[in-house]
Amino acid sequence: MVKKFSAEFIGTMVLVLFGCGAAVLGPAPFDQLAVSMAFGLAIVAMAYGIGPVSGCHVNPAVSLAAFVAGRMSLKDMGLYWVAQILGALAGAAILGQIAQTGFTNLGANGFDTGSPGGYGMHAALIFEVVATAIFVVVILGVTGPKGQGAFAGLAIGLTLAVIHIVGIQVTGVSVNPARSFGPAVLQGGEALSQVWLFFAAPALGAVLGALLFRLKVLEPDA
Repeated sequence: MVKKFSAEFIGTMVLVLFGCGAAVLGPAPFDQLAVSMAFGLAIVAMAYGIGPVSGCHVNPAVSLAAFVAGRMSLKDMGLYWVAQILGALAGAAILGQIAQTGFTNLGANGFDTGSPGGYGMHAALIFEVVATAIFVVVILGVTGPKGQGAFAGLAIGLTLAVIHIVGIQVTGVSVNPARSFGPAVLQGGEALSQVWLFFAAPALGAVLGALLFRLKVLEPDA
């Protein structure tokens, strides 16, 4: 379990550092496609780097989905959550030390004035629930017993990139409570006051997506 904890910690740290780092440290004007690819490619890299150790969840919503789908124990899920939260905090802290603005801008998620495109809470909630459900469906599908194991990391990373291309203007894209929590805690203010949505919506989306497998709706025939 030490290996799994370490893998999830490192993987989540890298996701936040590279993904949020592309948003904070990237060239002006803001390049939505570049940030989207940074998040997606970070997942691809970690999927092949730490996937053999922990499965590369690097996301509490993914671990919740694995638990609901019957692919993970409650004990392991709790351990993964702790590692992911701490990893996200570490990634955000490293980014804050690099950024010239310190901890005032760490690529936090938000709605209303915290949304890059000015979208409200209603739109943010719908997007995060639906996007997380789709993300979870892809992950559980490609990592299942009849999934395309060798290409799983690529499929998952590309899906995350597409989700960002569509949703960055809505919330900055979470679909991952740890990714939202790390920057929000250190950035504080509005980001921290809104972080509840980026726990609740991805959790709901994860459960909805996982139930499609738990109820055998999307499980392939034997």
